[in-house]
Amino acid sequence: MNYSGFLLLWLLVVGSCNENSFAGNNDGKGNDPDPVKIQPPSYSGAAKTIHVFVALCDNQYQGIVPVPARIGNGQDPDNNLYWGTSYGIRTYFKKSREWKFLYKEKREGFVLERVVFKHVNKNYYLVADAYDGRFIKNATVDFFKSSSGQIKDTLEVDHTVIGLYGNAKLIAYIGHDGLMDFKLDEAFRRTDREQRDCIVLACYSRNYFKPHLKPTGTNPLLWTTGLMAPEAYTLHDALSGYIQNEPAEKIRVHAARAYSHYQKCSEKAARNLLVSGW
Repeated sequence: MNYSGFLLLWLLVVGSCNENSFAGNNDGKGNDPDPVKIQPPSYSGAAKTIHVFVALCDNQYQGIVPVPARIGNGQDPDNNLYWGTSYGIRTYFKKSREWKFLYKEKREGFVLERVVFKHVNKNYYLVADAYDGRFIKNATVDFFKSSSGQIKDTLEVDHTVIGLYGNAKLIAYIGHDGLMDFKLDEAFRRTDREQRDCIVLACYSRNYFKPHLKPTGTNPLLWTTGLMAPEAYTLHDALSGYIQNEPAEKIRVHAARAYSHYQKCSEKAARNLLVSGW
């Protein structure tokens, strides 16, 4: 066989092999194979979440001492006292060196906006939801249902599935103490064996939240004995100790020092205001 005849035979053999190989990857009818289905990552709980429920300050729909109209509009997160101002949750944590801002999203319904942060050193995420001020009751109920494990959800962030509501490790409520204005008839009882921590930064929160929170089995890491300004620095510094796995008393000290500094009150007064445990 001359060279040209050998080359032709070799091309026919290679072509036949390639054709058979391709046919083995389709359905035998000339159709393309089905695409590979990529399964989303599952929730393992390895990444811990802090879920914060913020009831936006609202002059119209809450029984508060009125604040300037611009920061007391519960339907305007960007300018709200507890969200978009300098000491609001979204703005304060975005400026923090301890937290990396991941994203924010506008939402519809009770929650107007959500922001997500990742701690710069620890495997902790912080998710904060800004509730329309007129729906402060819904924010309060969601907080209790999360504390008891009655509602749970997950969120995928950068290919990591994190826990929300009852799947969070720590659940926090920030805002006016709506229980001073309305009553809740439903019960919030523990539904699982998960140990959750909670922080409640609202006026007289220990007195008003305790009857509903006790049956949930959650651990009250920080709440209040009197009137207070539920601004972001108190939560921020409390979490600095919490993420380092410090004991409750040290976490309380971090929070009290922050409150004392920004509110220009004595540290003793701040410690009397911010307490831990039952």
